[in-house]
Amino acid sequence: MYEKELMEKKNDLMTRYEGVITKAKMEKRELTEAEAAELAEIRDNVKHIKDTLDAMDFAGKEGAKGEPPAKTEVEVEKEVQETRELEQRAAEDRKNFDAFIRGKVNERANNLTPAEGSGQVLIPTTIAREIIKKVYDISPILDRSQKMNVKGNLKIPYYDESNTAITVAYANEFEELASNVGAFTTIELTGFLAGTLSLISRSLINNSQFDVVGFVVDRMAYDIHRFIENELLNGTDGKVTGLSDLTNTMTAAAQTAITADEVIQLKDNIKDVFQNNAIWIMSPATRTALRLLKDDVGRYLLQDDITSPFGTTLLGKPIYVSDNMPDMAAGNTAIYYGDMTGLTTKFSEDMNIEVLREKYATQHAIGVVGWLEFDSKVNDAQKITALKMASA
Repeated sequence: MYEKELMEKKNDLMTRYEGVITKAKMEKRELTEAEAAELAEIRDNVKHIKDTLDAMDFAGKEGAKGEPPAKTEVEVEKEVQETRELEQRAAEDRKNFDAFIRGKVNERANNLTPAEGSGQVLIPTTIAREIIKKVYDISPILDRSQKMNVKGNLKIPYYDESNTAITVAYANEFEELASNVGAFTTIELTGFLAGTLSLISRSLINNSQFDVVGFVVDRMAYDIHRFIENELLNGTDGKVTGLSDLTNTMTAAAQTAITADEVIQLKDNIKDVFQNNAIWIMSPATRTALRLLKDDVGRYLLQDDITSPFGTTLLGKPIYVSDNMPDMAAGNTAIYYGDMTGLTTKFSEDMNIEVLREKYATQHAIGVVGWLEFDSKVNDAQKITALKMASA
């Protein structure tokens, strides 16, 4: 798991690196001193992560406890060259894609891979990665969930000790121990196909000063984030269930109000061992209502905190506000709290994003369509809890 986190960190650093290089090239200027310093720092961090991953790989294969042998100059130079080639490819893909969107018929636009159908082209992989990264950045629920890229169905074993648990008890010599084991169940993740279409005005595209590629990345990331986050929080009958079938819940006494005692009880629904990475998830209106709650000595429960990931904390834990969360109303799930690794999200295939230049020509627009196949279910109900409002 730690190796995966290091790889994700390295990919994030490379995306930052590509962004700085691409910006300078598009503006046809040299790197500033600050940018050069930033790139140097990123290169050092990437090299450090690579060295760490190599050390882990060496220890895993050889069972060695020491450090792997130092890399030769040839190996180091090869890695540097690969990094440069990645940077050049990302910058070239961005230029090619920009030329295609603007309708410039030249070698640069022709370098893109055509998809089936006239006027349709696949977005380069480097740009698709920018979109996916941004989806993770703006959706902490998805980012913090356990993510798996697996084709076909995936079955996850889940240990349930709610009825029968492993026990430890005093015993005497020569006496048999009583066997008592919990039950294993499985959670099956399949795959549901979803698509999104964004239209972009040709008037914007024709503005030479407008960053078309950046707009496409931001717009697609926002559309995909909104859809996936809604499914993770609310689910859809017969499709992705997400947190909608969570069993670890409590019900508020009122239909449209929450008390301070109920907030405290909800937090305590999660065992201390799972509290470290816990967050609150609620709608903007619910957060506003909670701002007025006080404890027994008159202190507000919700606090503004610039050190918190989302700017506010409740009982010491960060609050994430989502427009996809229902407001406080009869029967609604108003708050989720817990460690989002208790939720698993499976992607069956890489996100497929295409540009349609001709189909929407009569609307003076181009279309950007994205396809993804995914599923999401709760894998450990001990980590996440929910507060539901009283029914009507």
